[in-house]
Amino acid sequence: MSKKRYSAEETIHKLRESDVLLSRGKSVSQACTQIGVSDQTYYRWRKIYGGMKGDQARRLKEL
Repeated sequence: MSKKRYSAEETIHKLRESDVLLSRGKSVSQACTQIGVSDQTYYRWRKIYGGMKGDQARRLKEL
């Protein structure tokens, strides 16, 4: 996979996409492949941006 930096909003959007896929019975690996990130990136994002909304992530980025 090529390296790309995602904004906080894009990251949260991808996490929400993965939540939908996981609720449909996909595995974490399958969901990550479908949204285009590695498993490690997914878990790191989940740890950082867990239950945030877009505006909260923007504020975190500003700090």
